Amino acid sequence: MAELPDWAQSMWEELGSPELEDVESVHTGDLMERRHGLRKDDLVEIQLDTRALRSDEDNWVKGRLLSSGKSSIELLTTDGRHVYLSREIIVRVVLIAHTRPAYIDDKELLEFERADQKRRSNLHEKVEKKTKGNDDSHLWG
Repeated sequence: MAELPDWAQSMWEELGSPELEDVESVHTGDLMERRHGLRKDDLVEIQLDTRALRSDEDNWVKGRLLSSGKSSIELLTTDGRHVYLSREIIVRVVLIAHTRPAYIDDKELLEFERADQKRRSNLHEKVEKKTKGNDDSHLWG
């Protein structure tokens, strides 16, 4: 098993102790076989710009990556807090370990996204049926 820092051990166990060697980054070789970049559930350490923090706050946040968007990163911290970090204050992201396969190889994640897309489509259909004939959005005042 890859060496994990003490703070990451319990988070790794909560994820079912996945085989980390099976999901490591691949940086060289055939382009189609390369797999790298941040992934859902990665264990990371994030350094924040100290100018955005109080003087008594630690500028390193450690935890599990829940999502990564255009303007923020969602993280579950080692103390169980659910935080969103603005990309504007992030100085460095250190990948400690991948815990899932790369996106294109992650069958569980792809199944989830397919089911979520179907759920959203059904929700949109329901909303459309309920509001049909009540489209007043073109009226002023």
